[in-house]
Amino acid sequence: MQLGLIGLGKMGGAMAERWTRGGHEVVAYARGAESAQRAQAAGARPAADPAALCGMLKTPRTIWLMVPAGSVGEVVETLLPHLSQGDTLIDGGNSYYKDSVARGKYLEGKGIRFMDCGTSGGVWGLKNGYCLMIGGDRELFARHEPIFRTLAPPDGYGRMGAVGAGHLVKMVHNGVEYGMMQAYAEGFDILKASPYGLDLKAISHLWNQGSVVRSWLLELAENAFAEDPALEKIQGYVEDSGEGRWTILEAMERDVPAPAITLSLFERFHSRRPDSFAARVLAALRNQFGGHAVKRK
Repeated sequence: MQLGLIGLGKMGGAMAERWTRGGHEVVAYARGAESAQRAQAAGARPAADPAALCGMLKTPRTIWLMVPAGSVGEVVETLLPHLSQGDTLIDGGNSYYKDSVARGKYLEGKGIRFMDCGTSGGVWGLKNGYCLMIGGDRELFARHEPIFRTLAPPDGYGRMGAVGAGHLVKMVHNGVEYGMMQAYAEGFDILKASPYGLDLKAISHLWNQGSVVRSWLLELAENAFAEDPALEKIQGYVEDSGEGRWTILEAMERDVPAPAITLSLFERFHSRRPDSFAARVLAALRNQFGGHAVKRK
């Protein structure tokens, strides 16, 4: 199958390579002077710009967008003058599902088909395949199944429902991921603080051998502890890309309690403020009534 790809970051480039290995023809474009080199390295035909990309594709075109959520609207508007009725755009990034619903209706009014695809797998997707959570019309899903099948491991893709359903499921997936990561982080923190000098790499491996908490995240923890047992080379700063916040907003809108996911997001905020003003207020209050304080050197 032939498809266009816009976005050749860590995931986009690997996806292009997986597609070309699977026998698909990929025409790719990304911003930046090295766009052509990145496309060719992934086995794709490079396009000079979005207009050229559209011109290199047979109609009806399929173009996969692998760009940050905040850039999708801009990219769509750039493409529209060069698209034809019946062309399909697939947003494979982490857009807010309500934005995808609105985008689908907007494009439908212009004769352009749209699908949203939540994509999970990160930098390991090239090797292991990507888990794909897809929203859109059944017929459109069936027509594009060859490219989904190539990207995913066995049973690793599925249609979740109408437009927006894919990004909704991926949004909640990432919220769950936040909570799981936080639980592992707290558990290993307690183990490290114990008096036994525990081998955290060995424990990560052990827990993955039939225990109820086994997971791919534990495999990644084992890798991390193997590379740096005390994690001294990495800063304890954790960013968030939006899906955790959106998951919590959805929980609030639907009156669904989600304390673990909510607290895991707040802990990420905490990681960015190692000496927060709130902590200093707490220390000052304790000093005022109890005379206990640690002064700055």
